[in-house]
Amino acid sequence: MKRPSSSLFSVLTRPRRAPSRPLSSVAESPTPPLPSRPAPPFSSSCFPALRYLRFPTDGPLPDLRRRRQVRNLGTLPEIAPPSLSSRQRKRQEEADLEEAFESASTTEDILAAFAALEASLGPHDKRLGLACLKVGQHLDSIGSEEHEKTLAFSRRALEILDRDDDGSVAVVMALHLMGSVAFNLKKFNDSLGYLTRANRLLRKVEEEGSCDFDLLPISHAVQLQLANTKTAMGRREEALVNLRKCLEIKEAILEPDSRELGVANRDLAEAYVAVLNFKEALPLCLKALEIHRDQLGEKSVEVAHDRRLLGVIYTGLEEHQKALEQNELSQKVLKSWGMGSELLHAEIDAANIQIAMGKHDEAIATLSGVVQQTDNESETRALVFVSMAKALCNQEKFADSKRCLQISCGILEKKELVSPIKVAEAYAEISMLYETMNEFETAISLLKRTVSVLEKHPQEQHAGGSASARIGWLLLLTGKVPQAIPYLEDAAERLKESFGPKHFGVGYIYNNLGAAYMELDRPQSAAQMFALSKDIMDASLGPHHADSIEACQNLANAYGAMGSYVLAMEFQQKVIDAWENHGSSANDEIREAHRLLEQLKKKARGSSSAAIPGKAPVAEFFQQAGSVDTFI
Repeated sequence: MKRPSSSLFSVLTRPRRAPSRPLSSVAESPTPPLPSRPAPPFSSSCFPALRYLRFPTDGPLPDLRRRRQVRNLGTLPEIAPPSLSSRQRKRQEEADLEEAFESASTTEDILAAFAALEASLGPHDKRLGLACLKVGQHLDSIGSEEHEKTLAFSRRALEILDRDDDGSVAVVMALHLMGSVAFNLKKFNDSLGYLTRANRLLRKVEEEGSCDFDLLPISHAVQLQLANTKTAMGRREEALVNLRKCLEIKEAILEPDSRELGVANRDLAEAYVAVLNFKEALPLCLKALEIHRDQLGEKSVEVAHDRRLLGVIYTGLEEHQKALEQNELSQKVLKSWGMGSELLHAEIDAANIQIAMGKHDEAIATLSGVVQQTDNESETRALVFVSMAKALCNQEKFADSKRCLQISCGILEKKELVSPIKVAEAYAEISMLYETMNEFETAISLLKRTVSVLEKHPQEQHAGGSASARIGWLLLLTGKVPQAIPYLEDAAERLKESFGPKHFGVGYIYNNLGAAYMELDRPQSAAQMFALSKDIMDASLGPHHADSIEACQNLANAYGAMGSYVLAMEFQQKVIDAWENHGSSANDEIREAHRLLEQLKKKARGSSSAAIPGKAPVAEFFQQAGSVDTFI
């Protein structure tokens, strides 16, 4: 049997080896529905809100409240209770105040009891620090809008508890609370600082083995808040590490077939989908489906949510038939439960899968049925017209496609303040359709609106970076090279923060920056960008991937343009070796690579007639090197 979950304060006040006080139970919150797109902050109903630590005492206090009265059966006078010394009276008063504070449950009662208790304790009394911690945790757990008041109690608790007790579990909990409150105030750097220290102190306590309490729930709370904070800062790859640890902690605490463990697997799968890592997301979502199907049955809402997410994952893996099968199974359950709104979104997902499979007429028929069920000014209706435009565009019915996009944009413009992130996503998708129809100026305009909308949402930094990358790409494609460079540089920095410096998307941006510098006759700067691109591509895609080989070819071209023929020939040979690894399927590429190597050798021998690969027309370069489409 695995240990049941318990609240943090309860765990702290009840050593596993020697329980001494009854614990208050906390009802678990209901499992939240699957959002329309994976997006933190992440939540957990497995571990309830933090609770208050009971006051420490130097020993058992005499029970002075129950006064026994001894009566002589008619012959002896009543015996009066013994008089109390001033010290005993003070201890009794404090005990009564502590008991009243501990038993308070409503916000009004807790604040009133705290005020009374505060008056009886010294300013640095540890019990006052613990009382401040309880008040702060209570206000934080109920979602109080008075964040500054919550912050004041939290800060006071930390100052008192950290005064002479650095490194204790109580200090860890105070730091966690400070991190949570700072997060609610959108002070993400402050939140990260408090939580990082809490995590560090917690590891120290674990390594020393000096605590008799089960630290797993405390570790989970800290890791979960770290994940939320890093996600809010746009550092999604780093947040995944913390979310993975959250799942490991739940696996250690919960039963292996627990419904909550199923939700935890799905939450982590959604986080991987958000960074387009569908390969890692797949086994997690399958595990969630297995647990929920065994515990709740095929027709449960949880299973429907799992299957809908599986459809997204299989689409990302380009296994469209599997995606469509999961989507259809999900729709059956959603329909049986009367979940109309989610059903409409599932039908839109199905249409998009049909489009990816080339079944455009079927997709249009699906969308025609959905649009009749939507309100004229609803976001869902706007999404239907975007998907309809996509199907029509693939059929080269560009005039009809543009009319659909105009209708969609007319609805979305009115929703920018209400649903900014959804609107920004839609703008980005619409821009790609205009790009397909060679309407580059319109595409760039929509992408700039995307960046503008997302600017106030740091948790969407990855989406803003992708939009900036596309703007840079399109500016390069239309010959506006100087204007493209700032957008590409901004995109590289944003995506490094979100996905890490070795993400293949960052490699594509450096490749595009190299192309821009080559166009501006700055081969040395271009070589630096191409070298960064090659290192990232080799690490993320492998040295024999076509895009990695193209990055190597671009680097050889840049060194050739600089006159560094030895280096240029070295990288050109690497291009040949990499293409030869593909076998006969790459014969054309191998012949071209050998031709370029011979030209470099001639130039190195002083032949002025040899044509050295240098800058190429931007459009031709991008046809060879690929675009940021692969990671947006």
